[in-house]
Amino acid sequence: MEKSDNKHAIVTVAICFLIAVIEGLDIQAAGIAAAGIREDFGLDKSQLGVFFSAGILGLLPGALVGGRIADRIGRKKVLICSTAVFALFTLFTAWVNSFHSLLAVRFLAGAGLGAAMPILITLASEAVTPQNRGRAVGLMYCGMPVGAAILSLIATTDFGADWKNVFYLGGLLPIIVIPLMILLLPESKEYLKTKELAANTSAAEAAPQGSFKDLFNTENRMRTFCIWVSYFFTLMVVYIMLSWLPSLFTELGFTRKDGATAQFYFMVSATIGTIILGMLTDRWKKAYVIVLMYGGILAGLFALNGAGSLTQMYMASALVGAFVIGCQGVLYAFGGIVYPTEVRGTGVGVGSAVGRIGAMLGPAIAGQLLAAGFGAAGVISAAIPCIIISAIFMLLLVRRVPQ
Repeated sequence: MEKSDNKHAIVTVAICFLIAVIEGLDIQAAGIAAAGIREDFGLDKSQLGVFFSAGILGLLPGALVGGRIADRIGRKKVLICSTAVFALFTLFTAWVNSFHSLLAVRFLAGAGLGAAMPILITLASEAVTPQNRGRAVGLMYCGMPVGAAILSLIATTDFGADWKNVFYLGGLLPIIVIPLMILLLPESKEYLKTKELAANTSAAEAAPQGSFKDLFNTENRMRTFCIWVSYFFTLMVVYIMLSWLPSLFTELGFTRKDGATAQFYFMVSATIGTIILGMLTDRWKKAYVIVLMYGGILAGLFALNGAGSLTQMYMASALVGAFVIGCQGVLYAFGGIVYPTEVRGTGVGVGSAVGRIGAMLGPAIAGQLLAAGFGAAGVISAAIPCIIISAIFMLLLVRRVPQ
């Protein structure tokens, strides 16, 4: 029985890891393809900004709806459908011939990806024992920086020079993974148990499953509020770094190539940090993990502000990457830990959607600060209060989580 459970967990986390790799490819795709898209479509800077926002905006309805439907009809079905939607509209990105159709397909691709993420977190959480959930989500989510780093390397090759190839790759990879999901991915055992229990309960006794209002009942209200605040401000900083790190380097007098190299170090260290912080979430007291990861982010931000040489900047970028992306993975793991099975997908999905609002606002606020003349130091300094607020609310949350 234990051997079967281990196989179930390994297969689930491995397939979820592959989907997370594809998400990482997509996160980098827009930035890497931006120059080619701007030239082919004749876009100005404002239109290019709208193009960036379209994919992130699509994540919102996807995250809101995907988790809730998964709580009702099953994790596996919704994950396969959302991955198919993402694959289809990512391919369409390379085929459209107008700016408005470009925005539409990026929005719809984002919706598919947004629906997939809370399900990946839920499946990874439910494939293992409660004592191993942080590790499982960390191993799954480290696929995101792996995918982003891979695409950064591909962008330096002749294949990556054509922006359409980036979206062909991002669309075809999930199409290859979908048959593996259909054949090999097991449905969540916790979901099946909950469904069986509901089937054996009379209609009069049965409680509604996966309802938004259940996130605000007496048991979940404080958890939901803390998760929302932490997701919002942490993802705001995550996406400031993802979107603006290379540009911040040029603001400080370094070259674009230096900025791209820093982004690569950022992603490689993010992979390591996500795994280690996920493992520590299961082994340490939760409060210690929170202090470590938010302390690490603050140290990295201060290092970026104070670094002088290029080597110091690379080291600071790696430090921020290890903790800021790792922190996001830990937050997703906490969503899987604090919510009960019947609303886990809904809770993580809505929390992710709130986080995506921060993800949209962060890069826009950073752009406004740069335009107002605050420079790279102003952007980095503005991120510091966000991290402090997130840390406070996560420490409030862990008081309600078994240590």
